[in-house]
Amino acid sequence: MPSRNGSVHVATTTRRYKNKVYQTHLLRRTYREGGKVKHQTLGNLSHLPPDLIDTIRRRLRGEPPEDGGPWEIVRSLPHGHVVAVLQTIQRIGLDNVLASRPSRQKALVVALIVARILKPGSKLSTVRALRQETATTSLSLELGLEDVTEKEVYEAIDWLEQRQRRIENKLAKKHLEDGTLLLYDVSSSYYTGRKPGLVRFGYSRDRKRGFPQIVYGLLCNGQGCPLSIEVFAGNTADPSTLASQIQKVRKRFGIRRVVFVGDRGMLTSRRIDEELRGVEGLDWISALRSDGIKKLVSQNAIQPSLFDQRDLAEVTSPDFPGERLVVCRNPLLADRRVKKRAELLEASEKKLDAIVAATQRKKRPLRGKDKIGLRVGKVLGQHKVGKHFVLDISDQSFSYQRDERKISEESALDGIYVVRTSLQPDVVSSEDAVRAYKDLAKVERAFRSMKTVDLKVRPIYHWLDDRIRGHVFLCM
Repeated sequence: MPSRNGSVHVATTTRRYKNKVYQTHLLRRTYREGGKVKHQTLGNLSHLPPDLIDTIRRRLRGEPPEDGGPWEIVRSLPHGHVVAVLQTIQRIGLDNVLASRPSRQKALVVALIVARILKPGSKLSTVRALRQETATTSLSLELGLEDVTEKEVYEAIDWLEQRQRRIENKLAKKHLEDGTLLLYDVSSSYYTGRKPGLVRFGYSRDRKRGFPQIVYGLLCNGQGCPLSIEVFAGNTADPSTLASQIQKVRKRFGIRRVVFVGDRGMLTSRRIDEELRGVEGLDWISALRSDGIKKLVSQNAIQPSLFDQRDLAEVTSPDFPGERLVVCRNPLLADRRVKKRAELLEASEKKLDAIVAATQRKKRPLRGKDKIGLRVGKVLGQHKVGKHFVLDISDQSFSYQRDERKISEESALDGIYVVRTSLQPDVVSSEDAVRAYKDLAKVERAFRSMKTVDLKVRPIYHWLDDRIRGHVFLCM
């Protein structure tokens, strides 16, 4: 078989038609087969500028460029991942959601989004990555951005924050309809540096004690697509953020019938009674807290026989009027809790035995009810199992024993959770209600993506409230 690995050249063909001359420039390889010369066309170069075609022709001949000097590659910029993200943005229509008309602010925001996906960092580092002298990718070339300044980037954040309502309305129109499920949850991020008005001390989900924080609530449709995000002061309680979401969905988005899905810390009984119950078009899917489950157990509404056939059963209770209660049992979760409880009890007993020994030693024994109680409290506070022990503390001694009754009562509820909903069975089945509640994991996944895995909303380098809102919205 003839070899076709030889050199290539540019072949130009000319033809005349009705007093017009047409030229075609082809990239070809010539080879010999059976004593005959044949040509293999590799590509058509006719669409290229004439000077470029001439340069290609000379370079393939081994001739130097016109200026006579050798070509030198000064630098090459990574390109593939930039194109992948930009094409994804175009395919899902995000660029049109930002603004229908092209503008420099829109291009800068797209650049900030791409940079946040590829390599999250401060706005200053993004500016460096966009400048021609210090570019790390081809992003600025693809978007036609030249001479980007820090001031322009901050103005782009302000432009995005001012358009947030309009963008969220577009997303809602695209992804929501009447009767839809809405997943809502709240998270927080700690803050270091100068304190804006939004930054307050509150319950830290990041376990960063001593740091102020901001709180933000993320609203997603039933498929987990983020639609809206709102930033609250750091000392805002989760349930108190629900009212603004209801108003947003019904008035701004124009959705009259909606089902809110929230965890038991968000959709509490009090919040349901104050914000949702009795309001036409508003329904909910949530879960009972541990005190509510214990109340059902005391009423004999939850019994082991419920789970003889399957790990799901529907019950009712006068304490939850107009609601369906779906009792579920997760055997794997039950096993994990049994194992975890045993480990915590053993770890606590080991440390409590050390305190008992300290009170009984001959040399400098531990004395004083307050001192003994302080050490005991530290141990029980560390492992959170103090309710499972009966303690006897005096000025000169300390003893303890397990409270087997409380341990048995808690063990009976291992792996059990109760989903509550106002929806009727003809609207949603028990299985679908449980499945919708479990879909809150999609919001948790979005939070993980924002906070740690991909977009890294922290650290927050902004000092103004509106800039913080724009930064968080950018990460959404």
